[in-house]
Parts: sequence; structure tokens; C-alpha cells
Amino acid sequence: MSKTEEKPQVLHATNHYLYYPDEKNIPPHLAYGFRPIFLLLAPYMILSMLLWGLLWSGVLPIPFLDNIVLWHVYEMLFGILTAGALAFLSTGLPELFPGTVPLVGKRLKYVVILWIAGRVSFWFIDITGVYLAAFFNLSMLGWIIWFAKNAVLDKLQRHASLGYTLLALFIIEAWFFASVAGHATTPAMDILKVALGAHVVLILLALRRVNMEAVNELMEDKGIDDVYIARPPLTNLAVFCVVVFSAVEFFYPLNSALGWLGLASGAAILAITGDYILKDKVILNQPYVIYLSLIFVMLAAGYALMGLAILGGEIANISHFRHFTTSGGYSLAYLMVMIIIGWIHTGRHLTSNIYTHSMIALIVAATLMRGLIPFYEEYAQQLYMYSSIAWTLPFMIYIKLFFGFLLVPRADGIKG
Repeated sequence: MSKTEEKPQVLHATNHYLYYPDEKNIPPHLAYGFRPIFLLLAPYMILSMLLWGLLWSGVLPIPFLDNIVLWHVYEMLFGILTAGALAFLSTGLPELFPGTVPLVGKRLKYVVILWIAGRVSFWFIDITGVYLAAFFNLSMLGWIIWFAKNAVLDKLQRHASLGYTLLALFIIEAWFFASVAGHATTPAMDILKVALGAHVVLILLALRRVNMEAVNELMEDKGIDDVYIARPPLTNLAVFCVVVFSAVEFFYPLNSALGWLGLASGAAILAITGDYILKDKVILNQPYVIYLSLIFVMLAAGYALMGLAILGGEIANISHFRHFTTSGGYSLAYLMVMIIIGWIHTGRHLTSNIYTHSMIALIVAATLMRGLIPFYEEYAQQLYMYSSIAWTLPFMIYIKLFFGFLLVPRADGIKG
């Protein structure tokens, strides 16, 4: 990449420092939005999945959780979403929209406390009641949407799709709590299936931005003279297919057309990996390109396998195959955001090593163990437990590798 191409990128990436709050004695863990979130999210992932494995295998029954499946699905969707969206948007928006004041210090601490209150209130929803959980969790997502208002109000609408998708998720989450409270007749689990489709849409839209930053950063570090461009039409086609699949699954879950829509969604998502094939240079052998492409592969596998199960009349297997999308692609997306931001936004270069390789491999292994249970039903209980353990290990490795970076100032001396 030439110096003339490099300069705008550098200026663009440091725009937010002009508006960094003049707050005294900000500790490193509150110096930017992603820091406290990642410090909490990794332990939260570990605790939630281990607890789920113990509960589902019958090893550890917990009396205050009446519906453990509903708890598990909600926490893995909206519990992670609000944390991930806060980290992603509070890091990215001040750079994309100069004038957006970075979220740091006391303001950041209060928002993080709101997220914690949402988790505690939902974990104890059978004791504290649905309305308290609804208040804290909807307030958290509502605050994130308010923070992202610049994206929605942008005249050029460059990133408005992120804001609109978050608004749709807010409506879906309110619908979910209305169902749990008895004010809506739609089963809560059906609403969470709709929510998953909206989450996948948000991930596809966010990954377009993440890929642009991460892959071009990688090529610059490696001295590869080319430019990676995430083409919107490919993402838009995948988004369209996922939305149609989710709508048909909600209204006509037994219709055979849903099977073909699953295959179409899988193919459309997989097609996004074509962006990694550059005109002049080969980057498919770069570790981070492999990591990121696996997100699309796992998401695509989930939809395609669900489609095949529907067409084959194996409706009972849909929930197992859906884990290729959730435990696989969904989890890899969040893990990759945590890794990439953990390197770049602490003032370091993207680095691949045995730790990053292991994190990705373990997520894939956990997904295979969970998603292939229909073929090894005699080992189902063991696979539930082993997949839960394997899924948590990457986040344990993340703690070892990145917590030291998150607890100290940036390596390059810049604020944040």
C-alpha cells in the first residue's frame, strides 16, 4: 500500500482522540469502551457455558431456573449482544463519526453496571420477576441504540443498517419479555428464533466493517501491496436470505420451502468468502483470513444443514444443526472481534500464534461435537458436556493472552 493510501487511514483511525474526554485519573480498564466489556465478557462466557453444560447433563440442578433452555438461549443471544454491541460501537463510532465523544471513565462504568444488572436480573428472573429483567435489559439495548444514533442519522447512511438492525432487535426483545410476562401469545422460544436471524444479520453487517479494518491492517503489516474490499452486494444477498428464512420459519415452520431457503442462505453466506480472493495477491493462506472465513463457513453450514434436515423430514435435528450457526459462526464472530480489537486497539499489531490458532480450533471442535449429536446419539450426554468444556477453553486462553493488555495503557502511548 502506498504512502498516499496509508495517510487517510491513519488520520481516520485517530479522529476520536480530538474528542477524548478531559476526565482526570481514568484507570486503564475504563480508558475505552471495549476494555471493561472484554474483561467481563470472557469470564461470563466461561461461567454461562459451564453452567449450561452442568445443568443440561443433570449434574447440577438449580432450583431458581425453571426454564433452563430459555435462559440459555436468551443469555447466549441478548446477554452477549448487548456487551458485544457496546464494545464494537463504542470503539468504532468515534472513529467513523468525528465528534462522537468516546465512552470512557465514569460514564462507561455506569453503562457496564447496567449490563451487569441485566445479567443478574435475568439469571434470577424467577425470583425478582420479569419486569425488573425487562427494565434493565431493554434499558441497556436502548442506551446502545441512542449511542449509535449518529449512524442512523448520517445523511450518507453509510452505517445506518447497524442502527436499524439494533432497533429491530430492541422490538424483538420487548416482544420476548411481553411473551414471558403473558402479554403476548407467541411462544418465547419462537421469538428467540426470530431474534437469532436478526443477530446473524447484525453479525454479517458488522463483519463487513471488521474485515475491512482487520484484513487491510494485516496486509499493511505483511507488506502486501493490495487492498481488500468487502463488497456490499454479497452481504446484502446473505442478509436478504437470512431474513426470508427467519420469516418463513416463524410463519410456516413445516413448509418444505424452508429447506430450500436454508440451502440458499448457506450458499449466500458462503459466497462472502469470495471477497478474500484478491486480483493480484493470495491472502487465503494468512491466519486471520482463515479465522474470519471460518465464521462464514460455520454460519453457512448451520443454515445449509437445517435446510437439508427439513427437506429430509428430520425436523428433530434442526436444533442440533442450528448450533453450527450459534456455537460456531456466532461465537467465532464475537471471539474474532475480541481478538482483533484486543490487538489493534491496545496499540499492537495483529499477531497469530499457537494461542490464537487454539482458540479458533477449539470453537470449531466444540461445534462439531454439539452439532453432530444426531449421528452419535448414544454419546449425547458426553458430547453435551465435552462440547461445553471445549467451547469455554478459548475464552480461558483469551484471559491469559489479552487481560494483561486490557489492564494497562496502550502500547503506543495514545489515549484509549
